[in-house]
Amino acid sequence: MKKTIDFTVNNEQKSVQIRSADTLLITLREQLGLTGAKPGCENGDCGACTVLVDDQPMKSCLMLTAETANRSITTIEGLHDTPIQKAFLEHWGFQCGYCTSGFIMNCHALANIHPDANAYEIENWLQSNICRCTGYEEIKEAIMSVLKTKEAGTSG
Repeated sequence: MKKTIDFTVNNEQKSVQIRSADTLLITLREQLGLTGAKPGCENGDCGACTVLVDDQPMKSCLMLTAETANRSITTIEGLHDTPIQKAFLEHWGFQCGYCTSGFIMNCHALANIHPDANAYEIENWLQSNICRCTGYEEIKEAIMSVLKTKEAGTSG
């Protein structure tokens, strides 16, 4: 049995038919064609599926679509030329790119929620995402270049 829910995705009102067990990741990819959120582990460990729900980073593989009724979702496709996207390019914060959209979404949220984050807070936030191809130094450099604090480069 399917149910219709309404939500906002990338500032556009959407209405989708879902089964009660549909995850947000599946709905975004299969019904809306938004494939930036990647299926990785599909158990919440890797963060490749990270999106923003009401401006908070969420792993879309763990969230039921039904939970997003009347909420606002932002995917990587909804970001347009943001500072963190530019920083990832400038600091080579990617290699194969599979995990990149999840990292960018998480770092975008960090910059918005904690613009004065220190090194400890950055490390803590980055633990929710896994990259198997590269070290995290370039990713850390990218987020630190966006944050407004001078303390970001020091231990906290």
